[in-house]
Amino acid sequence: MASVFGHGFVAYTTAKVIDSKTSKLLLHLAIASAMLPDIDVLAFKFGVPYAHPFGHRGFTHSILFAVLWSVLLAFVFGKNRKQIFFIVIFLSTLSHVLLDALTTGGKGVGFFIPFINERYFFPLKIIKVSPIGVKQFFSEWGMQVIISELIYIAIPCSIILITLSIAKKKKAWT
Repeated sequence: MASVFGHGFVAYTTAKVIDSKTSKLLLHLAIASAMLPDIDVLAFKFGVPYAHPFGHRGFTHSILFAVLWSVLLAFVFGKNRKQIFFIVIFLSTLSHVLLDALTTGGKGVGFFIPFINERYFFPLKIIKVSPIGVKQFFSEWGMQVIISELIYIAIPCSIILITLSIAKKKKAWT
């Protein structure tokens, strides 16, 4: 997996790109939604094997999960902006899955669970897989993950956010 920092930054960027007037509530929901799929690491504590549909990178990493989660949050919190809430939350949740499919470790991502219990990676695996657990994150391995995410996540997201900010200021001047 990418780290919670990488997932959160992509969700923040996604929210800002889609809805320039993003509320704090929507931003928080987007960031939390981008981190949520990794709740499945708790399955290890209950003896659920990695390759099980409810194992790590299983159902909570599926497109169906992203849709269901987004519908729920848009319905509960979206008020008169349900469509925007759905889109931002869906893309933020899905971004987690897409980033994980770009990592260098694990057994792939269950995009199509519960319909197909296969795990997939993208052909390009450029993001160093993050260790599971805080202790392991603060190690040489964790430092490699941070550097990888700076290159492949933070810099592109920052360029997008800076470009948006400049475009917004330019539009305000005209």
